[in-house]
Amino acid sequence: MHINPLEQKWLYVSFGMVAIFLGSILLTAVTKGVHPPSHIETIDSASLHLTEEFAEDNLGVHQLADGRLQVTLVAARYGFYPNHIELPADTPVTFRLASVDVMHGVHAPMTNMSTMIVPGYVSEITTAFPKPGDYPMLCNEYCGMGHDHMWSKMTVVAKENWHGAPQAKVRGDRS
Repeated sequence: MHINPLEQKWLYVSFGMVAIFLGSILLTAVTKGVHPPSHIETIDSASLHLTEEFAEDNLGVHQLADGRLQVTLVAARYGFYPNHIELPADTPVTFRLASVDVMHGVHAPMTNMSTMIVPGYVSEITTAFPKPGDYPMLCNEYCGMGHDHMWSKMTVVAKENWHGAPQAKVRGDRS
């Protein structure tokens, strides 16, 4: 079998480029600490409303004993509960989300907040919102016929105008 020298050179170039791309992915993963999630928290979706953290009275914004802010949300056809939350700007906020029924996604346009909410698992994402304003939270994973109506509202206010959140003893609270 004879391979034209020009074609052979292009094969070397192609394989070299693949090696460079794979090497850069591996190098970035090692040096930047990029890795798949290792801590997976499961939850029973059928009894979600009976658990302490995701019970109806415990949903919303909470300030933990150490001062951190945590938002507990439930996604269910066709809405996020609670359907309106208020947060301070420039403050790290941890969102803990669970689904009652099917796979959902949550996305706040013009921000870096976006994650999937898989039934049986707790999704957790930490972010901060730099600018005050109203942000919609949309479901970005098709979840059924009412999917296009599944949204809620997040109001971000300046730190000095934020009235605070109630102290709550929820997961992560060490008091």
